[in-house]
Amino acid sequence: MSSLKLLKYVLFFFNLFFWFCGCCVLGFRIYFQIHNSFGVLFHNLPFLTLGYAFIIVGSVVMVITFLGCMGSIKENKCLLMSVFVLLLIILLAEVTLAILLFVYEQKLSLYVSEGLTESIQHYHTNNSTKEAWDSIQSFLHCCGVNGTSDWTSGPPSSCPSDPQAKGCYAKAKQGFHSNFLYIGIITISVCMIQVLGMSFALTLNFQIDKTSQVLGL
Repeated sequence: MSSLKLLKYVLFFFNLFFWFCGCCVLGFRIYFQIHNSFGVLFHNLPFLTLGYAFIIVGSVVMVITFLGCMGSIKENKCLLMSVFVLLLIILLAEVTLAILLFVYEQKLSLYVSEGLTESIQHYHTNNSTKEAWDSIQSFLHCCGVNGTSDWTSGPPSSCPSDPQAKGCYAKAKQGFHSNFLYIGIITISVCMIQVLGMSFALTLNFQIDKTSQVLGL
């Protein structure tokens, strides 16, 4: 009974912590929405923005951790197995996505480059696209997709004053490769947290069965 109570509260506070993390992610989404920091870069996929990513991640985290909290504190085997299955599905989806990104890296790279080039044409006609490009160029200190030549009517004020400034696509790829180690560490850490959550849920589920058998329930 003592080990069951200990495991129950460990799992409860584990899920509660990440439930608050999910709330924070949604909070960031609301904050950026108020400050109009999101913009549309890919007009063929208007939902592919940081704002929607925050909504999806925050919502998924909050739902799963809520089920984990309720399942642990109520000792509900159905909810605990639901948490285990959901985390397993997400983990498998992440592995599948990583494999697909590796296999289709060149095609994805070409698609992103073409999408960014096409979005520049909407800079002067779409405020959302203008805000997105201005934010990216100011943050990365870059200009256009491949350079200042992408701006046929002259580079906007958000571009660096250097006429030889790098394009944002090349700058983003360079930043990704230079921080690949940190990205890998974060990715592995997220997967380990998911595996830990699955282990907690499954162990508590078995412990409930074991305690029920001991008590003759």
